[in-house]
Amino acid sequence: MTWLLPRLVAVLIATVLGGVAGLMIPGHSVPLFGALLGFAFALGVIGVRDTLNGYRLITWLRGSQETQAPRDAGLWGELGYRIERSIRQREQSAVAERVRLTQFLSAIEASPNGVMLLDAGDQIDWCNSLAADHFGLDPQRDRRQRVTNLVRAPAFVAYLQGGRFDEPIRMPDPRGRRTLSVLVRGYGEGLRIVLSQDITERENSDAMRRDFVANVSHEIRTPLTVLAGFIETMTNLPLTEVERKRVLVLMTQQADRMGTLVSDLLTLAQLEGSPRPHADRWVALGPLLAQVAADAAVLSAGRHTLKFPTPPVEAQIAGAQTELLSAITNLVNNAVRYTPEGGRVELSWRVLADGSGEIAVIDTGLGIAREHIPRLTERFYRVDGSRSRDTGGTGLGLSIVKHVAQRHGGELHIQSEVGQGSTFRLVFPAARVRAAVAPVAALTMAAN
Repeated sequence: MTWLLPRLVAVLIATVLGGVAGLMIPGHSVPLFGALLGFAFALGVIGVRDTLNGYRLITWLRGSQETQAPRDAGLWGELGYRIERSIRQREQSAVAERVRLTQFLSAIEASPNGVMLLDAGDQIDWCNSLAADHFGLDPQRDRRQRVTNLVRAPAFVAYLQGGRFDEPIRMPDPRGRRTLSVLVRGYGEGLRIVLSQDITERENSDAMRRDFVANVSHEIRTPLTVLAGFIETMTNLPLTEVERKRVLVLMTQQADRMGTLVSDLLTLAQLEGSPRPHADRWVALGPLLAQVAADAAVLSAGRHTLKFPTPPVEAQIAGAQTELLSAITNLVNNAVRYTPEGGRVELSWRVLADGSGEIAVIDTGLGIAREHIPRLTERFYRVDGSRSRDTGGTGLGLSIVKHVAQRHGGELHIQSEVGQGSTFRLVFPAARVRAAVAPVAALTMAAN
């Protein structure tokens, strides 16, 4: 209000001066008329001046308001200043709100869940890129579109229209490659937020867990059934000494089979639950391969030609000795079990060009069809179940080998053709291999 008093004083002074000037104008017989004429002239000057100042302010208001408001003295200057300040404050508030909105949307964009905002008419207000990927949408093109016109999965449409959002629903994505968990929540005046999550891996894990329990139950039930039958036979039937010994041998075989299965299960549990082997604990490969060769010779019993490196390999691998021994033994024993009598099994070691180390187990067995190779490392997966059980396999060996390789930063590669044999290669990274490799020669272990 600092402009009010000066403005009143200015009007008063102008009026007095106008009146005095009117009285001093010659030619008027009535002095009062001259005073009124001067007074009117003074008010007119003030009105013109105010009109010009107001016009300048209105012109500024009609523009973009990016420049400074007119800085006139008095009422219009004060009015322009306060309007400009109000506009600048609103602009700053709008900028701050946009920044907060951008940060909020960025946070939602970084969310591990898909987020989609719907208006009261179920039209898409906004969605993050993950929700767009889940529902097959375009975040820009599909805005303001009714979501049920774009996502036509019957389960989703019924869920959204039903209005009961206590529990999420499960539905496939539009491409049928994933399973989604979708939850809807209401907010504001009829607005809804749709949250989606990819639960494919969880579903697969649950399925694998169910299959694993079923497989373990089946694998253990079979030898238990056999043992129970033999026990009942020995209890209820008079057996000759020869028959009794044969039954005991078969019972021992089934007990050994269960023991091997339990041992493999414990090995897998230990591999999955323990930290990765240290990279500074070095294991001499020569003695390890010598032990594998001895075990293979016992298992083969002279029925195969076995070839192992000689002289002993001088390389070392950083890791856990028991795990490495288990992986290599599994590969060699599998090769011996699934190679017909008279066949050949070879184990070799070499350092590759990039410094990594490779253990290869090559056999001349029956080979494996190409469609089975990607699944060989799955637990209990068998190309031929009856043959695996006849040879004493549990279906867990290659799964153990894969886990050991991964825990040592390596990989398991499988090559095989039906009738041409198989090659299993364990490749360890250069950081876990040291020392030079002695020249590799083949030591033939022929059947006695």
